[in-house]
Amino acid sequence: MEKERSILGAMLRHECPVCKKSSIYKNPAVYTFKQLGHMHKECPVCKTNLVPETGFYFGAAYVSWGLTVALWVSVLVALKVFDAMGWIEFGFLTHPVTFLSTGLAATVVLFPYLFRVSRSIWAFMFIRKKRIA
Repeated sequence: MEKERSILGAMLRHECPVCKKSSIYKNPAVYTFKQLGHMHKECPVCKTNLVPETGFYFGAAYVSWGLTVALWVSVLVALKVFDAMGWIEFGFLTHPVTFLSTGLAATVVLFPYLFRVSRSIWAFMFIRKKRIA
């Protein structure tokens, strides 16, 4: 008997929301910029339709926005912790360039992953296994 795979792990690995066995992307490597958004139309394993309607993944922009806000808050907390530990000198109002440059660098580096994981989360929210009556 096969062990049930976790939903969170499957989301973070960009796997099919139904079978959790195959990547929803044609190229599972995250940092392939030419193929960043190329998705399978259906899961290669369970044949679930991964694009139920035109524009389905536009809603993933809201998820991406939330993840980006969480990233910037994390950068701020990390800088404040490093300041408290004495590793750097940081004040939100006295060192805004440090906050902006660190946040921008983190956003640029993590953009491909955030783009893909937001689509994956959106798919997990709305694509379900069809029940056969």
